[in-house]
Amino acid sequence: MISFKNDYSEGALPYVMEALLKTNMEQTVGYGDDEYTAEAIATIKEKIKCDDCYIRLLVGGTQTNLLTIAHSLRPHEAVIAPTTGHISVHEAGAIEATGHKVIEIPTENGKLDVESVRKMVELHMDFHMVQPKMVYISNPTEIGTIYSKEELKSLSDYCKEAGLYLYLDGARMASALTSEKNDIAIEDYAKYTDAFYLGGTKCGLLFGEALVLINKELRQHNFIHITKQRGATLAKGRLLGVQFKELFTGNRYEEVGKHSNEMAMMIKRACLAQNIELKTDSYTNQQFPILPNVMIDELGKKYRYEFWEKVDDKTSVIRFVTSWATKKEDVEELIKDIEVLSKKYL
Repeated sequence: MISFKNDYSEGALPYVMEALLKTNMEQTVGYGDDEYTAEAIATIKEKIKCDDCYIRLLVGGTQTNLLTIAHSLRPHEAVIAPTTGHISVHEAGAIEATGHKVIEIPTENGKLDVESVRKMVELHMDFHMVQPKMVYISNPTEIGTIYSKEELKSLSDYCKEAGLYLYLDGARMASALTSEKNDIAIEDYAKYTDAFYLGGTKCGLLFGEALVLINKELRQHNFIHITKQRGATLAKGRLLGVQFKELFTGNRYEEVGKHSNEMAMMIKRACLAQNIELKTDSYTNQQFPILPNVMIDELGKKYRYEFWEKVDDKTSVIRFVTSWATKKEDVEELIKDIEVLSKKYL
């Protein structure tokens, strides 16, 4: 089977594995106090052009979202998110389990805008209700779309005006940064958000996310104690440090996203050439073709994909995801099969 199911099917980038093996027998202190973690953090600060921030290397995306949101909010406060947001549908109620409500906003493109957030804030003025305090977005979104710099800045300006934290989930940040439609530089995230993270798990690492806390209010409450209390402080913290040090050397992070996007755009162009409708106009590494169920079943004999949603009794949306490890020849094979099956079923 050829997998287009997710962007973490394989282990890790070869140079990451080589670095882990090379340093395997070194003795370092634990819990992220090692020299590799320090170097990784320094490299990331230089990359985002922000020395005045707190960076913590964590293991996974759900863990990172839970820690950031639960740490930032008081018991009566809530977080606003799109209905398609990762914290809304892919984290088994992790945020709600900490006692914080996720206020969901329906969107057509997976993105929040100032007007929709403003309306939701105004709906929660009564003291009988939870108080919105954070806005959660992701880039790319869960459906492959991306924010423009103007959209990000507008949300940032409104959040400052309304006294809200703006938190950005960057699980697939490498893909967003290198999308042909992107105009946001990596340092812009440090300018326009209160907190964000740079994804590693879906961008070529065995595991790992780099959480960046910009707003000083979020750095005042002993974040390291929160990570330890919630089981998120890895004893062998150098495993994160080594990986992120390698990933952010030179332009490697961008190279990961560039390859992922190029493979995905080949699939997108092939679908459009066969008049296959796509659920979203994605220019990142996730593509969502709308296909007859019989065609999906045929593809499933050879390829792994993610079932996304049912359209009607005969049609559904599936998701193809590409990664740093996606082989061009596998994409070309998928394209040939799409062409053949399209003639048969469309």
